[in-house]
Amino acid sequence: MGAPDPPPGWDALFTPEGRTHLADAERAIADGASSAQAGAALRRAGVASDAVAAILTQAELRRRAVTKFGDAAGALLFTQAGLEQASRHVVAETHAARFRASGCRRVADLGAGIGAESLALVAAGVGVTAVEIDPFTARFTEHNVSVAVASVCGHDSETTSDVRIADATTLDLAGIDGAFLDPARRTAGSRDTRRLASVDDYTPSLDFAFALGERMPTGVKLGPGFDRELIPANAEAQWVSVDGDVVEMGLWFGAVARPGVRRAALILRGGRRHELTEAADAADPESAELGEYLYEPDGAVIRARLIGLLAERLDAGTISPGIAYLASDRLVRTPFAQTFRIVEELPMREKDLRRALAERDIGRLEIKKRGADVDPAGLRTRLNRRGDRRATLVLTRVGGRHTALLAERVPAADPSV
Repeated sequence: MGAPDPPPGWDALFTPEGRTHLADAERAIADGASSAQAGAALRRAGVASDAVAAILTQAELRRRAVTKFGDAAGALLFTQAGLEQASRHVVAETHAARFRASGCRRVADLGAGIGAESLALVAAGVGVTAVEIDPFTARFTEHNVSVAVASVCGHDSETTSDVRIADATTLDLAGIDGAFLDPARRTAGSRDTRRLASVDDYTPSLDFAFALGERMPTGVKLGPGFDRELIPANAEAQWVSVDGDVVEMGLWFGAVARPGVRRAALILRGGRRHELTEAADAADPESAELGEYLYEPDGAVIRARLIGLLAERLDAGTISPGIAYLASDRLVRTPFAQTFRIVEELPMREKDLRRALAERDIGRLEIKKRGADVDPAGLRTRLNRRGDRRATLVLTRVGGRHTALLAERVPAADPSV
């Protein structure tokens, strides 16, 4: 699917003068100027109005990109669609590490977008051929990859890269050792993007991606909610969570898939990496009585269906069939779940619950729910809390019975599991 013509003025971003104006606008905004004031200054300097709009849009995209790219965002260029789909750099680094460990000397980044995966591969010392079908987006890819290559110029020739404007499905892969695909799940373009709903709309197609996995070491980045029924039997499926947010499900084939691993939950938190792996979905955990501690597994653990494996490590059981809360009388520090100490059970009826919270001087309330048909934001407003204490209210089912649990978070510490 081809992209529409770029908005007027975006060509300015690829000129030295345009990047100077972009830097000027970013400095002005950092010093407290509004976007309108920064734009007015650019127009006074003789910058055309359409270029001003492009520069201000790029300044905003760079600001947002810090979440994914850190300080490196200040040297990169982005489209809105490319930034939305780009892997966070901390995740792309794990992808690149797989290819490096498997011995791949050159990897094709098929459907490279703005080049997030290519940047990580270059930084890992792996040669890259970045392939992007949209000529306008490819200009962003080329700029960003050149920035990455310049930053690691001390590496040997394996870090050389090239950017090709081509259809990934027809590319000659001679000289390529591995491939990475991030099939487009949004319409192309620099703005006004929309998410694609059907797996048939992925570009490149999933049939192509999975067939490539039969031929060479291949990674395929997909959304965390991808239909599990479509996961090929020969792929390692890894769900990735960054600081509690499940950001992707990756499928890995060939030498970049680990022997004996078909399900994995990777937790990246606070600069540290933790992982649960298994040869298949774990068996459902046994039921348990509500104990002193309640564990809420990370979303990656839930989506990977490794709750049973985590329950074994925690010596815990599920509080009710189908509810992803685990209960135990034992406190185990773990990066794979949030931990709460149960204080007491409160009445479920809203009027009685409001009174109970007031009696306990609870004014700052975190509400969590599983298996309860309630809107936490609306309930928080209706409870009309006044008080100085902080607590967590867990609305769930225990043994099939709707229950309200007053709890307090257990601070994170060095994990033992």
